[in-house]
Amino acid sequence: MSIAANTVQYLRDNDLVLTTAESCTAGKIVTLLSEVEGSGNFIECGYVVYSPQAKQRLLHVNPQTIETFNLTSVEVAREMATGALRDSPAHAAIATTGILGSDDVDGIPAGTICFAWAFQTADEFQVFSHQHRFPGGRCEVQKQATEYALQWLAHFHKRAQEGEKGELCEQ
Repeated sequence: MSIAANTVQYLRDNDLVLTTAESCTAGKIVTLLSEVEGSGNFIECGYVVYSPQAKQRLLHVNPQTIETFNLTSVEVAREMATGALRDSPAHAAIATTGILGSDDVDGIPAGTICFAWAFQTADEFQVFSHQHRFPGGRCEVQKQATEYALQWLAHFHKRAQEGEKGELCEQ
């Protein structure tokens, strides 16, 4: 079974609806999931936000966070994920931001992707984040990052259910 089919089955089994906030993956997470029959019942929406202005306007990423940590940072990814959840009835969110190209940017190595997985609990969001560097060219890194984001969704959801504290964010 594909990672997308496994993810849709996990969403179904756990009665979860997902939203995404994608920069470097450019909507490929939602696209990959949408290829699975019946996935529409488990996808609320997907944001594709490249510019800092779009991240701020649509996902309420704090300009200070971008200035302090850079666009390619787990801090920005966490704010993207919580911003997507705040504006959605979804229970889970995945966010990606990073550098796909072959050149380093602002001292950050090419292939560096920052991820966040956020889950809505009773009155707060549990947010888990991770940075990973992928080898290869632009398209290879984008594909790997898309699959990686989906691969880790169930893991972090289980950690949130077990009460493990990610970074807590008030709604």
